[in-house]
Amino acid sequence: MSTETSSPSSGSAEETLRAWFTGRLPDGWFTGPPAVSVDREEITVVGTLAAPDLEGAPAGDAAAAAAAEGRGRRFREETRDHRIEIAREAEHKFGRKVSWGVEVGGSRVMFTTFSVPVMTRLRQSERQVLDTLVDGGVARSRSDALAWCVRLVGANSGTWLGDLRDALRKVEQVRAEGPES
Repeated sequence: MSTETSSPSSGSAEETLRAWFTGRLPDGWFTGPPAVSVDREEITVVGTLAAPDLEGAPAGDAAAAAAAEGRGRRFREETRDHRIEIAREAEHKFGRKVSWGVEVGGSRVMFTTFSVPVMTRLRQSERQVLDTLVDGGVARSRSDALAWCVRLVGANSGTWLGDLRDALRKVEQVRAEGPES
C-alpha cells in the first residue's frame, strides 16, 4: 500500500480524495458521492442519507427532525467498525486524520472532528478583543474566542473566501505547469 500524500491546497487533492472515498465506501451508504474536504491535518467526509419517510408529517415538523436525527445515529452505530477501518487505511495512505459526518433531513451531524492547536501572536488591542468576548460570556477562553472569531469571518465572508481558494488553486495549477526547476 502506498503512503504518498498530495498537496492539500490543490484542487486535484480533493478530487483524488473524493474519488478514493467514493470507490472505497460501500455502495448504498449514501445517496450519492460524499462531500470530501481536506486541509493540512484532516480529511472530512460527509455523506447524504435519505430522509426518513414519515407519512403525513410535514418536512419541517419536529417529528421529521427527530426521525432524521435517529437515522443519523443509526447510521453512525451500524457503520462504526467499517468507518474506522476505512479511516485507518486513508490515514496511512494520505497522512491525515479522517473525520466523518452525515447530512440528513436538511441538517449536518458530524460524528468526529479533529481539533488542532494553532499558535498565534497578538498585540494588546487584539488580545483585548478576545478578553472582551471571554468577559462577556461569549467564549470560555481566549482560544474559544479566537475560534468564534474565525467562525464569524467564515460565515460572513464565505463568497470572498471561496474566491480566494479558487485563486489559490489557479496559482497551484500555473506552478505545476511551469518550467522544471
